[in-house]
Amino acid sequence: MPSFGPATRKLKGKLGRRVTTDHDAVFAASFDGSKLSFLPEAVIKPKTKAEIAEVLALANKYKVPVTARGAGSSLTGSGSPIAGGWVLDLSGWNKITVDAEAGFAHVQAGAVIENIHKAVEALGWFYPPDPASKKFCTIGGNIACNAGGMHGGKYGVTRDFVLALKGFLPTGEYVEWGTATKKFSSGFNLRDLWIGAEGMLGVVTEATLKLIPLPAARWTLLTSFADEAAAFRAIRVLFGQRVQPAICEFLDRYAVQCAEAKTGKTVFAGQAGRPVILLELAGTASEVAETKETVLAWAKAHTTAYREARDRAEAEELWDVRRKCSGAMFALGDSKLNEDIVVPMRSYEKFAAFLDKLRKSSRLPIPTFGHLADGNLHVNIMYHRENHAEYLRAEKAVGQLMAGVVKLGGAISGEHGIGLAKTPFMPLQHSPAQIKAMRAVKDALDPNGILNPGKMFTLFKVWEHPRLKIALPWDHK
Repeated sequence: MPSFGPATRKLKGKLGRRVTTDHDAVFAASFDGSKLSFLPEAVIKPKTKAEIAEVLALANKYKVPVTARGAGSSLTGSGSPIAGGWVLDLSGWNKITVDAEAGFAHVQAGAVIENIHKAVEALGWFYPPDPASKKFCTIGGNIACNAGGMHGGKYGVTRDFVLALKGFLPTGEYVEWGTATKKFSSGFNLRDLWIGAEGMLGVVTEATLKLIPLPAARWTLLTSFADEAAAFRAIRVLFGQRVQPAICEFLDRYAVQCAEAKTGKTVFAGQAGRPVILLELAGTASEVAETKETVLAWAKAHTTAYREARDRAEAEELWDVRRKCSGAMFALGDSKLNEDIVVPMRSYEKFAAFLDKLRKSSRLPIPTFGHLADGNLHVNIMYHRENHAEYLRAEKAVGQLMAGVVKLGGAISGEHGIGLAKTPFMPLQHSPAQIKAMRAVKDALDPNGILNPGKMFTLFKVWEHPRLKIALPWDHK
């Protein structure tokens, strides 16, 4: 990895203690949730916009790679500084200001999602995007990968709630995309270009988020099915009745079995290891009450068992199976390839059959759960890292999974992004012309290629690289 000593010394001369080359600090910034570690040369914690401009202008001049990061909770390696250089740590940029009259939240890039939720809900507003790592992940990272979460099917994902962005081009020039208004039609929409670009086109420092009224009522129902195909058929029937749950979470039989083994109790007595769907309605009290009757009639006709929550305490109990399943999967292997694919609703049953074939051919456990309202499923290919035969089968299985999903009309990522982990599969999703157009945008905005280089377009086989054996705060969430 090249050294950028002269540039780093210049930067230290300008920013002083904002720049550190201390080993512990550098190592902590060398990896994200993927646990792929690449040591940067320095970590920078800027306090002002002027300091960020200084960092980027100097990096652009000396062609120093810069990786911006917040909590580092990305699961794809998009926050790992594979090219070394400098890490721009914006986790300290965490101010949250709520405009309760307009229904906007003005947030800095390092604001943690759960803190945003708390701040807006205290004033009767709601920010729906809710990744599983919401207690730790930051809005800057959510913008970088266009994060979603369980509420995505009804309310949408991060992009649907970002009204405006402020930040810097790779050259160090300050820019603002959009304004704090509900309408804006002036010039090219570069705001949306930055969302989902994984920090490759600019550095986000602030965002204005659109809020919606906090739902007055909620109701939760847990349902069970004979098999995955039956669950998929049933949910299509419900959606066909124009029922739009706030949350619709699916766990296949293998995910349920993991959760049951961890907790020592079955989800439904006498029906151990059956797939389940968790539904939550949200809205006004009258809306929820009316839709609840439709959902209960559907449950009686299409499920093998169901249980409704009479209050929020019981709802929390029903959610226990969903919370436990991910961490419990490590009983099946010490490593997982966690793929956040998207399947069109019309292909749900075909996907269930495809996944069963993949389990048989790979001879690996592949527990699956996810968000049925938008088809975003988390397929977890479990294996033992030190078992070479399992490692090779896992490598093959993930390629077959991605090819199968694209063939069904789906997407290789719904909310995690590409980073390093999904680079081998970009040509499956995008034609050469599409990738060429993306590269052209990158080259136009970042001609020296300094922002988060080595991601998205450069082939990286994640299964060939060792991962750190460490526990992170969001592990098993």
